[in-house]
Formats: sequence, structure tokens, C-alpha cells
Amino acid sequence: MVVFNGMLKIKICEAVNLKPTAWSLRHAVGPKPQTFLLDPYIALNVDDSRIGQTSTKQKTNSPSWNDEFVTDVSNGKKIEMAVFHDAPIGYDDFVANCTIQFEDLLQNGSRHFEDWDSCFSIVRSFESPGSPLQHHDIAE
Repeated sequence: MVVFNGMLKIKICEAVNLKPTAWSLRHAVGPKPQTFLLDPYIALNVDDSRIGQTSTKQKTNSPSWNDEFVTDVSNGKKIEMAVFHDAPIGYDDFVANCTIQFEDLLQNGSRHFEDWDSCFSIVRSFESPGSPLQHHDIAE
């Protein structure tokens, strides 16, 4: 198993066409739940450690953040991102998630990495001392 050691820099740019879950619609008012707009944010973890959280964007299913996170990683195996709806009452509602293995990002020494996920689109990059900038897009 490949692990990552070094400085991790991630830029979360946007999510596209987020879909409200049935649970996030429980407080929705009106006959058309498909028009329900989320108040989304992304929680970012490396393995089991919280790295950060984006700001909450109000009333949108295609938010744009452009938030950057930088941290030192030791023996990192995976990056986890989870989108939540900032619920007005009680716990925040889970919307979507994505897990990226460092092994996938580091293989072949490529300067560009792409993967596809049906939940949301996120742009992030990571770099470590002595290695080229890595870029990873996930798009619908």
C-alpha cells in the first residue's frame, strides 16, 4: 500500500448539481421538493483526521467555494470529502461523499489525475516537497 508523506494542499472549487436527500427535505415547505436549495459545505478529512471545512454557501445546489487547505500528512492513505446541508434544526444532513486513495493520486507520477463521480464535481490539488503539482478533478 502506498502512503503519502509531505505537505498536502487541496483546493476545493465547486460542486455541481447536488441533489437533496429525502432526509434533507423533511423540513421543506411546498409541493416541489426538486426545487429545494441546499446550504452546502464540505468536510475534509485525511484518514480519520479532520483537515478542515469549507464555508457554507446559502441556497444553492451548485456552490462555488475556492477554499484552500494546507496540512502536513504522515502516512496518509486517503482523502475523504463529505458534502453536508447546513440544517437549521438538529444535525446537518449528509448529501454526498467521495474518497480518494493517495495511491491513485501518486501512481505514474502524472501531473494530472481525473476520476468521475456521480455525486458532485470538485477540483483539488495536492503537492509535496520535491514532487510536481498534482491536480484532481471529479465531475458529473
